[in-house]
Amino acid sequence: MTSRDEHIVSSYDQELAKLDTLIDRMAGLAEIQLDNALKSLASHNSDLAHCVLESDRTVDDLKTTAETQALRVLALRSPVADDLRRVITALKISGEIERIADVATNCAKRALVLNHSRGLAPMRGLVALGKMVRSRLKSSFDAYRAKDATSAQSLRDMDVDVDALYSSLFREILTYMMEDPRTITPGSHLLFVAKNLERIGDHATNIAEETIFLVTGAPQSSDRPKGDTTTLET
Repeated sequence: MTSRDEHIVSSYDQELAKLDTLIDRMAGLAEIQLDNALKSLASHNSDLAHCVLESDRTVDDLKTTAETQALRVLALRSPVADDLRRVITALKISGEIERIADVATNCAKRALVLNHSRGLAPMRGLVALGKMVRSRLKSSFDAYRAKDATSAQSLRDMDVDVDALYSSLFREILTYMMEDPRTITPGSHLLFVAKNLERIGDHATNIAEETIFLVTGAPQSSDRPKGDTTTLET
């Protein structure tokens, strides 16, 4: 290999590494946003909720930069096989992270309202759901960074646990609202937050599926196990 060829390979590797770095930064910010939204809800700290709102634009900007970098690699390098999957996966995951950040921001907006309400009993269940989702999100990012398809598959299979806990919390909040009409407004906000957390769990599972595709080249079917029974409630 000539020095010119070595330079081209090195430059190509740097461009792929830059894309990975952008995704990593987005993931880190999304995790912080979710952390702050959950802490705001648990401690009635509105300052943390405002931090989430202020950082959302940064994630959006990073997504735009990541898309530009991915398109640059596709246009100038024409990657194939593993490298092509690496770029495509990064594009898809940047979209998942941006949506996670948006949902965390919505949770923060709900927190600003709930922080002015008296404490609600279902909040404990909401915090438990948040901790589960937060753990799954971190694990999905770790599996992606490590290109660990085995861990990613385990996370995909465990999505049903988040759904089941969400369904239980959904029924608890509804019961609480029916027993005390004064809790209908804050209870409605709790329902929105719970659904948002369940959605983040879905996005974490999507990232796990993209990781499996990245490593194996095999796209995942859409019939993954689900445990959300709220649509069946009467």
